[in-house]
Amino acid sequence: MFPKLIAFDLDYTLWDLWIDTHVTGPLRRSGDAVVDTRGTPVEFYPDVASILRNLREQGVLIAACSRTHAPDLARQALTLLRVSGDDDSRPAIEFFDDLQIYPGSKLAHFRAVHAATGIPYEQMLFFDDEPRNREVERLGVTFYLTPTGVDNAVFDAGVQAWVARRSK
Repeated sequence: MFPKLIAFDLDYTLWDLWIDTHVTGPLRRSGDAVVDTRGTPVEFYPDVASILRNLREQGVLIAACSRTHAPDLARQALTLLRVSGDDDSRPAIEFFDDLQIYPGSKLAHFRAVHAATGIPYEQMLFFDDEPRNREVERLGVTFYLTPTGVDNAVFDAGVQAWVARRSK
């Protein structure tokens, strides 16, 4: 059982860096890797690609909700990062149904996601590494803290938190 929409922060949630301070654009592909102008790699945590693939197969909408001062660089990273499947490899950005990547409150991000998708807040789950972003729970979104990023165990625990919150 999944919510209708799962949203992810980017920095220290899907990858191990702050896109606006740890890398210098433009980004480029170097073999199978994505690197910045100094050779700093930009890559998803190991389980992220399979999580995105699984959500797409389940018909769950996926959003990126990231507070950053480098939205173009974040979009470039999502465009260059690949998600491999059984028969193909696609740009990660193709897995996201909505992108809210800009400075500002996560409340604004989720209001925009709701306006774009029509999905009720109670049918949304949000993974983020910053406790301050728990503020989205005021809207009805289930928040799950990911202090060490998203992996399969964290993802499953977040989904279980959403299920538990719905059964109250």
